[in-house]
Amino acid sequence: MTEIIAWIIIGALAGWIASIIMKTNAEMGAIANIIVGILGAFIGGFVVRMLTGADTTTGFNVATLLTSILGAVILLAIVRMFRRPRTTV
Repeated sequence: MTEIIAWIIIGALAGWIASIIMKTNAEMGAIANIIVGILGAFIGGFVVRMLTGADTTTGFNVATLLTSILGAVILLAIVRMFRRPRTTV
């Protein structure tokens, strides 16, 4: 149970920081930040593992948070690439 709570807390923090970095903070709410942060942890863990071979997604530490932020930024960049620009007529 504590692992799920830690995932939510790290996900919220990582998603929020990533949304500030990508300047999408005004468009996202708390639930979106949590989802982006948790998905970012998976993406960041995969990228770091592929590049270094190290597993940085164990426990609650700075490396875990940085890995989650990296993955969340990657996720937001991918979403931004596929999102159509909104035009006002």
